[in-house]
Amino acid sequence: MKIVVLDGFTLNPGDLDWNELEQLGELVVYDRTAREDIVGRAAGAEVVLTNKTPLSAETIRSLPELRYIGVLATGYNIVDTKAAAEQGVTVTNVPDYSTHSVVQLVFALLMEHAYHAGAHSSAVHNGRWSAGPDFSFSLHPLMELAGKTIGMIGYGQIGQQVAKAALAFGMNVIVHTRTEKSVPGLEAVRFVPIDELFRSSDIVTLHCPLTPDTTEVVNARTLGLMKRTALLINTARGGHIHEQDLADALNGGRIAGAGLDVLSVEPPAIDNPLLRAANCVITPHIGWATVEARRRLMAIASANLRSFQLGDVRNRVN
Repeated sequence: MKIVVLDGFTLNPGDLDWNELEQLGELVVYDRTAREDIVGRAAGAEVVLTNKTPLSAETIRSLPELRYIGVLATGYNIVDTKAAAEQGVTVTNVPDYSTHSVVQLVFALLMEHAYHAGAHSSAVHNGRWSAGPDFSFSLHPLMELAGKTIGMIGYGQIGQQVAKAALAFGMNVIVHTRTEKSVPGLEAVRFVPIDELFRSSDIVTLHCPLTPDTTEVVNARTLGLMKRTALLINTARGGHIHEQDLADALNGGRIAGAGLDVLSVEPPAIDNPLLRAANCVITPHIGWATVEARRRLMAIASANLRSFQLGDVRNRVN
């Protein structure tokens, strides 16, 4: 069985190995694959693994030997799953591998706004502390999380773990979600309509899938509901935010700041308005990318393929 990985570099930039997949067939790994090279590189493969390299209906139909597509991520919108099903091609994904890592980044982005650790460290290294008259100084107002209200849109595994961490910080947690659920240990969570969430939250954080209902859910109207002191955190999908509206809100002081790990187009164009917006911390889609999370991803992706080979498909999405 020929196995082709189209874009293996982000999963394994050299600190992991491909041993588990090598045991399952003849493995060929490409760090990156341009759209025009997909069919040529995947030709003859029964198995194609991809993270962000798109597999359109036309591409899938051009690969008659293809039987299995493994998405090396949780989101699988880069694959035309309907076309795959029509061609008898199984598509799987890798759920819940990065939950704890993403939760860490949510609070890393939040803490950067709470304490501005990077800016203070730069100031110290540039001599400001050494030259100062006092034992302490701050460049910005500092924020304590206890007593603040964090509002979450979405309440899956990541949202629930964010809620647990927030409660541990002494925060109030409110949630807007399509399906309200009672989770042991999270009885203090309160479910609210979406407009109330935007109005009441000191921090709004997004943990929902990208659907027609959640596309650009953060826009001029909903930003206008937020407190001027509020922060926005997004580690979910860039498409949740109307980026020009958010840039305008930040530059106009309509909200206090944002922490983003995802943008609508990745990598972003140099004229993306958020790259120059005030009080906007942006990380390059790294919430999923800890060594531990990537190791789990590799293991689950390999187990998915092994199960397919044995006729017992797991994590199928089509």
